[in-house]
Amino acid sequence: MRLFAIAAMALLMGAAPAPEPQWQRIFDGKTLDGWTPKITGRALGEDQLHMFIVQDGAIRVSHANYPRFDGEFGHLFWKTPLGAYRIRFEYRLFGESLPGIKVWQATNSGLMFHAQPPETIRRDQDFPVSLEMQLLGTPRPTEEPSGNVCTPGTTVIFEGKRDPRHCILASGAPLPAGRWTKAELEVLPSGEVTHYIDGKAVLHYAGIELDPDFDDAKPQIAAAGGALQLRQGYIALQSEGHPIEFRNIELQRLD
Repeated sequence: MRLFAIAAMALLMGAAPAPEPQWQRIFDGKTLDGWTPKITGRALGEDQLHMFIVQDGAIRVSHANYPRFDGEFGHLFWKTPLGAYRIRFEYRLFGESLPGIKVWQATNSGLMFHAQPPETIRRDQDFPVSLEMQLLGTPRPTEEPSGNVCTPGTTVIFEGKRDPRHCILASGAPLPAGRWTKAELEVLPSGEVTHYIDGKAVLHYAGIELDPDFDDAKPQIAAAGGALQLRQGYIALQSEGHPIEFRNIELQRLD
């Protein structure tokens, strides 16, 4: 009788709630284990001029061996594709941009996500087909907030309709370079995406799709059997000609 009563009570109470997903550090603060660079004009994994280094517990985009910018966009890929997740980290834009950059590259970097597999990127391709959580600082020629979304080869639904703009601005204020800033990206199983800067939600959108009019997206669409919906991909830290550091990079899987 006692066992029956316990079983009945368990049924009335329902199943125990699932435990909260754990946060996982994906950068150990000492090495680039698990991370692979892809720099425009170079093969996957080649970084002879040490664009991506570890210094003082942070991943640093270093231009110490680059006298000027000559199209060397860099992306440092984490090893595992991701679907639904949260990623949080701290970043700090600092120093001066390289000579030779375009105006929009000043004090500019980002976190790429839902990116194409790095081995499918053309040698001379500037950006992976992906979305970008854009990280900006001031001063720069146009003072814009940090945490925007840019869409190389993709489109999203923003405020109820598919938005053709390459970049959609976040709601926050411009932030000065030189300070450590907290950033978080949430990608839910539903496909909804939210950007957070210093703990505040600054942008929300959904409906990520590959752009059939974008040349570098066409092979990805063909590989997906013609499907446009984009449900997963790789994350990558970006180098666009301005020094930046990333630290305390943590991942929480939601799928």
